[in-house]
Amino acid sequence: MNQKYEIRLRHWVFIDDIKFFGPGRYELLEHIEQTGSISKAATAMGLSYKKAWAMVDAMNTKGKSPYVITQKGGAHGGGTVLTDTGKQVMQAYKKLNEKLLEIIKAEKELLSVI
Repeated sequence: MNQKYEIRLRHWVFIDDIKFFGPGRYELLEHIEQTGSISKAATAMGLSYKKAWAMVDAMNTKGKSPYVITQKGGAHGGGTVLTDTGKQVMQAYKKLNEKLLEIIKAEKELLSVI
């Protein structure tokens, strides 16, 4: 019987022992950046708008500075953009994730003894 073995990893950043930033919030920021909308980002992820807004609010409130800025409507309607901080957090999280995945790829010993 052929079995497929793999190591999977998920990681989060905690603030005061509370999960603050991880794969879900990264994905939300990614969708906001692509769509310019919290509502569209929520829909793409299968989240309620209320849940997505709560995630954005937590990031904006607990982070060192806001990650997302909403802009009121006007002639062309409103929108949502990532701040430089939001973009930097995404870049740093992605870089960390890539490093951790490389470590896991290199650690084949565990899979050979299972």
